[in-house]
Amino acid sequence: MSHSAVSNPSSASSVTEPSLSDDDVQAVDRLGRLTQQLRDELARVIVGQRETVDLLLVCLFARRHALLMGVPGLAKTLLVSKLAETMSLQFSRIQFTPDLMPMDITGTDILQDNGDGRREFQFAHGPVFANIVLADEINRAPPKTQAAMLEAMQEQRITVVGKGFDLPPPFMVLATQNPVEQEGTYPLPEAQLDRFMALIELDYPSEEEEIAIARTTTGGRLPELQHLMTAENIIANQDLVRRIPVPDHIYTEAAQLVRKTRPAGGTAPSWLLPLVSWGAGPRAVQDLILGAKSHAALEGSYMVRTEDVRAVAQPVLTHRLITTFAAQAEGMSARDIVARLLEEEG
Repeated sequence: MSHSAVSNPSSASSVTEPSLSDDDVQAVDRLGRLTQQLRDELARVIVGQRETVDLLLVCLFARRHALLMGVPGLAKTLLVSKLAETMSLQFSRIQFTPDLMPMDITGTDILQDNGDGRREFQFAHGPVFANIVLADEINRAPPKTQAAMLEAMQEQRITVVGKGFDLPPPFMVLATQNPVEQEGTYPLPEAQLDRFMALIELDYPSEEEEIAIARTTTGGRLPELQHLMTAENIIANQDLVRRIPVPDHIYTEAAQLVRKTRPAGGTAPSWLLPLVSWGAGPRAVQDLILGAKSHAALEGSYMVRTEDVRAVAQPVLTHRLITTFAAQAEGMSARDIVARLLEEEG
């Protein structure tokens, strides 16, 4: 567990926010310890995937949403449901299909008997009314349905037949996309991808992990996990994350890194120009800073450092770059381009 100094005379002048109060320092310490407990608890059911768990926690405490990418069978649904279990949060899974309609997600008015012989419309809540919503294979639903989900993500409320309904806090959407079987799917447009703070890519497990998976999943029932947090705790820690101080030079570093992804404007390195047709927008800078604050707090640190920005840069930037045909021909993915930018940053 790494700790930064609460107040450092040499860096005090470069910090735009005030230092943390004593109560906040103790809260960060508690959150750091709790993060380790959460990792240990989830490890009872989820084999490996430590980095995935950490990124999910970063997004949750940053009050943001995430996109999970991986081939079928990598326990994405199990991971998300068990994360909700340890947090004492209500979990909902929506399987996106080509015939899924917006009202299947949000809910709709239905005609009900009110007990005295009359009928009236009552709103039946849809599966989006949960704390953690898994939007499974979001790219299989048509754009109208994707838009309903993204309105809920952005506004944390939905509108049905002209009436607005607030969604319960904390609210987090984890959407999955399978990188295979793209035929008959509706890939998310770039503007909608930008709504997700991070793209979390899951890879195949190692041989040892695969053996351990077979061992734990082909026996008896999976163990029930300990409830380590409540919704109120999570909201309090989300507020705490926002108060983590950020030195001025970190804001500059984050902005410069994002600007290097944009081929127009003269801020990108020359090697990137033929590889990227569209770079990351201003929301990427916001998410880099928020992600870095969340990462710092989860590590038990009282101030954002360059290492925190670098830790979240890959998942925050990768899905926001649109590569050119030349990049695809060279076998250069957006992930490779971000990795090279970070390497040059040193």
